[in-house]
Amino acid sequence: MFPVARAAQSLVARSIRHTAVRQAHRKHEPNFHDKYGTTVLLGGAAMFSAVWGYVLTQLKIEWGFSPVGRITPSEWRE
Repeated sequence: MFPVARAAQSLVARSIRHTAVRQAHRKHEPNFHDKYGTTVLLGGAAMFSAVWGYVLTQLKIEWGFSPVGRITPSEWRE
C-alpha cells in the first residue's frame, strides 16, 4: 500500500474512533420525543379513532355509490 493511502486510512480510522469515544461518554438528555412521544402517538390514534367513529356511525352517509335506480331520466326536450 502506498504511504499516502496508508496515512489517509489511519487518519480516517483514528477520527472514527475519536468520534465514537466522544459520543459514548456524552450524557443522553431526553428530548421532547423521548418524554412525550408515546403519549402524543396514543393521543393522536385515539382522536383519529373518535373522529372516524363519529363520521361512520352518526352521519347519514349512503354507502351505495351506484346511481342505478336512484336517478330517473328527465323528459327529452325537442
